[in-house]
Amino acid sequence: MSTQTSKILVFSHRPEVREAIITAVGRRPAPDLGRVSYLEAGTVADVLYEVDQGGVDLLILDGEAQPTGGLGLARQFKNEIIDCPPIVVAVRRRDDRWLATWSQADAVLVHPLDPLAAAETVAEVLRARRLPAVHG
Repeated sequence: MSTQTSKILVFSHRPEVREAIITAVGRRPAPDLGRVSYLEAGTVADVLYEVDQGGVDLLILDGEAQPTGGLGLARQFKNEIIDCPPIVVAVRRRDDRWLATWSQADAVLVHPLDPLAAAETVAEVLRARRLPAVHG
């Protein structure tokens, strides 16, 4: 069991979407990962600031955010940020999963969020990020 806390940044211009994501993932997505803490960002500037500060273990970006959606932001980050934290995008429709592939996101969540699926998806991405530290 890990006692390490992971920091997750949740971005959406809509507070209710950020709350839905945080509620679905929960404070402990898997017993082996320890607790997670959340930073909420309502603007792209907030996201950029937090990523520049470092220490963010995972980004969850709302694909429907306005005026800049999380899908485009994910693609930009993956192409411009060295050692970019893993990114999970949340989309409105299952048919939009292909956009997550285009965005180079590490994983995708589909609304309405299933708490079990959301927690497991986030846990898988966090585990994958930690593997190099375990083996290196």
